[in-house]
Amino acid sequence: MLRRLHPEQPDSFAFTPANLAWAQAQVTKFPDGRQASAVIPLLWRAQEQEGWLTRPAIETIADMLGMAYIRVLEVASFYFMFQLQPVGSVAHIQICGTTSCMICGAEDLIAVCKEKIADKPHTLSADGKFSWEEVECLGSCTNAPMAQIGKDYYEDLTAKRFGEILDELAAGKVPVPGPQNGRYASEPLKGLTSLTEYDSGKTRYNASVQLATDIGDTVKRIDGTEVPLLTPWIGKDGTVASRAGKVSPPPAPAAPKPAVKQTPKAESKPAPKPEADPVLKPSTPLPGQEELASRKGTWRYEAEGTEAVTEEVGEQQPPTLSAAREGGADDLKLLKGVGPKLEGVLNELGFYHFDQIAAWTPAQVAWVDTRLKFKGRIERDGWIEQARQLAAGEETEFAKRAKKDGIYDD
Repeated sequence: MLRRLHPEQPDSFAFTPANLAWAQAQVTKFPDGRQASAVIPLLWRAQEQEGWLTRPAIETIADMLGMAYIRVLEVASFYFMFQLQPVGSVAHIQICGTTSCMICGAEDLIAVCKEKIADKPHTLSADGKFSWEEVECLGSCTNAPMAQIGKDYYEDLTAKRFGEILDELAAGKVPVPGPQNGRYASEPLKGLTSLTEYDSGKTRYNASVQLATDIGDTVKRIDGTEVPLLTPWIGKDGTVASRAGKVSPPPAPAAPKPAVKQTPKAESKPAPKPEADPVLKPSTPLPGQEELASRKGTWRYEAEGTEAVTEEVGEQQPPTLSAAREGGADDLKLLKGVGPKLEGVLNELGFYHFDQIAAWTPAQVAWVDTRLKFKGRIERDGWIEQARQLAAGEETEFAKRAKKDGIYDD
């Protein structure tokens, strides 16, 4: 289906302060230069705030992420989760119309939408409470026909029950999602034929429905109170990091540590654990997008009452050659993961011999890695160890097979 921007657009868009803080925190989940990876969560948050994605919202997010407007529009127009036109104030209904649901009665559900909401999809009902559309498979074929309303699935529907659900929603009620014919999940209609012990210990609802009823947000839009806004990354030790600045009152500062070096005995006593994880903040103001794109080196964060946390991401160019040494270049295709094209790239960078690759340090590996099409391949395929063996005159198992069968990777 062709998806276009709605002809009527607001003049501007701005995230609320809470949503802006949340959006900025999402960007910190991704490495420098990869901020565009945050486009889907930011579009989703904008839609949750406004109900649908407007052109100003798309342009605002593109500016935040340093993306061309058309690139963000491509994402927004590709996924059915994004609405490019106004939707009902209570709920937007998505009817699955693909094979299983079509066979089991999706057309009857669409008829209910036309009767109770509007004759055409993407049109508001007379009271503005509802809108609807037919979408491709939503992946609940066993429970066909079904519809997604808000964030949840309503399955095993009949036209009668679906009409009742719309009436309940219009009256301000939130019907329990999930199967509507008494089924627990997607077991056979006549009951379990195996794993019957499982049936005796199950909860009232299946996990998805139970979560929906516990949260109670089936058709409620996210306003930022459901989850902490600024916890974009949590380390294995539970430390919360954020480049978006201080987001909540920090724990009381710990007593200053003595300047003199402590003895091992004195250091063996663990420091009291704070009641909450410290909130990290940049030691310098967050750089702009242009600086982020060119900046390499160390990110340093400081937490009140804790030692600074430093993440080294440096790069260093390894020594290169303008041409192969006397005797000719080594056959780099004997390295697992290197094919003819990649060998050509390595030669262009100035690498012709196994001993060059064998001598790369981690910082030099990072430099080469940024210049290869498939990042991470050096460590994944073990180039360094392979190169050391080959440079020493030994043969790896891959090299033996490559010479015998002409097997090369790329």
